[in-house]
Amino acid sequence: MAEISDSATRAARDLRVMFSRMRRRIREVAQDADLTPSQESALTLVSKHGAATASALASAEGVRPQSMAATLAALDQQGLIRRSPDPTDGRRQLVTLTEAGQSRVEGNRQARDEWLARAFQDRYTEDERQALLTAIELLERLSRP
Repeated sequence: MAEISDSATRAARDLRVMFSRMRRRIREVAQDADLTPSQESALTLVSKHGAATASALASAEGVRPQSMAATLAALDQQGLIRRSPDPTDGRRQLVTLTEAGQSRVEGNRQARDEWLARAFQDRYTEDERQALLTAIELLERLSRP
């Protein structure tokens, strides 16, 4: 196996650090003061998964079922999720978003998209934006198996 080049090592480190910073910055943009990061994440997860059990959500989020239960209880208390019996197994409950929860998720997504588009518009020239689009296409290869 060939030795890893200095440029590959530096690119890997710099990209990882940049993604971490960018993820934090994007989260800050639409962060609701009344939701914890765990609650924000769970709300988004419910939005992506649709109807799901608390244990399935915990598994998808990589947290203990007890932690997810506490997070869901807080979201339920704020009227952002609803629980209903699983039609295939009455012992379980399915979690879905309420209209308020869906509005919150969509509003946060829109705020993040608008912030990022505005940042690209204000901080980069058209040529630089085109270079970023090319770089994104190249980076897309990393996300494929």
